[in-house]
Amino acid sequence: MTQTTVAPSKLTSLANPTRFIGLAGRILPWLAGLTLVCLAVGVYLSFTTEGDYQQGATVRIMYIHVPAAWLSMMCYTIMAIAALGTLVWRHPLADVAARTAAPLGAAFTFLALVTGSLWGKPMWGTWWVWDARLTSVFILFLMYLGLIAFNRAMDDPGRAARVGAIMILVGFVNIPIIKFSVEWWNTLHQPASVMRLGGPTIDPEFLRPLLVMAIGYTLLFFTLHLMAMRNEIWRRRIAVMRRNAARAAQAGGEAR
Repeated sequence: MTQTTVAPSKLTSLANPTRFIGLAGRILPWLAGLTLVCLAVGVYLSFTTEGDYQQGATVRIMYIHVPAAWLSMMCYTIMAIAALGTLVWRHPLADVAARTAAPLGAAFTFLALVTGSLWGKPMWGTWWVWDARLTSVFILFLMYLGLIAFNRAMDDPGRAARVGAIMILVGFVNIPIIKFSVEWWNTLHQPASVMRLGGPTIDPEFLRPLLVMAIGYTLLFFTLHLMAMRNEIWRRRIAVMRRNAARAAQAGGEAR
């Protein structure tokens, strides 16, 4: 009786870090080029559109602020999926994905907070208010910083992956709070005007550059994330090589 072997799926084959590094090396140049094109077109459209009749030229801050806010939540969602991959499917690259996404999420969240303050001053007359949307986004920023500090403090990679995954999943409750805060509470932020069931309510003149910038931001995230994952794999390999070399040197010393 002969045995038949089933060819592994592409997703399963990517569990091999070497194959992942090879694939990332082929994708990254194209992804980086597409990112630059989208961001260049988005910036051009952002500066060629006319200002809002109420907000004037300050409305252009929206093209930086809104995509950054979207990416801050999308990044944490990707981390939550990676956390499930660590705890449920034991995917060897899941922890790498979650660990490397945290600094990127923190950067996008910080950009959203800063640009939100710059936009809020002329519109609301204040740099900051402790309303539900701003407070929940600030909490998300602190969560990113906490995960980064935790990952750097833990010496055991396996335990750090499991505990970090649990922390990520527990913190995911903040994402729907951010999303629906403008509907659940009275905040200074307006309700959703782009991603809504009835279709976008924003003027097409503002919607086009906003969507192009959002695509550019998303491509930028995946470009940086792939680069960071590849560097993290190399870093872990070097760490393993150093530990093995130290053990070999210690064993050789004891043998003498």
